[in-house]
Amino acid sequence: MHLVHAPLSSFDVALPEIAVGVDRQKLAKRLWRVAAVDGTEFGFEVETPLRHGDVVWASDKARYVIRQEPELVLEIPLDVKPDAAAVIGWAVGNLHFAIEAQPTRLLAPDDPGLRQALDRMHIHYHEVVEVFQPHRFAGSLAGHGHSHGHGHSHEHGHHHH
Repeated sequence: MHLVHAPLSSFDVALPEIAVGVDRQKLAKRLWRVAAVDGTEFGFEVETPLRHGDVVWASDKARYVIRQEPELVLEIPLDVKPDAAAVIGWAVGNLHFAIEAQPTRLLAPDDPGLRQALDRMHIHYHEVVEVFQPHRFAGSLAGHGHSHGHGHSHEHGHHHH
């Protein structure tokens, strides 16, 4: 079994890819185990959660890449005026659901409570099966790190599509 502490920062992109399939909930954990599609076993002890597409191991024959399993999520189109998009964001955020914000849509977990709230507010949505990569921190779109002065800091990740 290979022990992984962080994704690789350099590797040969010409090597064939072997998928290390994992669900979003497991990816969020610090300690976990999984086998790649070829049966190679990995143990993960990470400080920062891994992400879809991270290369976690490479041999002279292949590179092992995290491939997050697609899941059923709600797609909320943002083909509306900015004030309406803000209301949609507020409605989802007020329910404390994780979201993946993209320029033309929001993705959110498929949850009966969220469906009910969206229906009540007449907000259009539909089901899609995709890799869901919600923003990890409240200020992840701000693009910088800072402390709010109340005993802990909020890290801000950079996420590009």
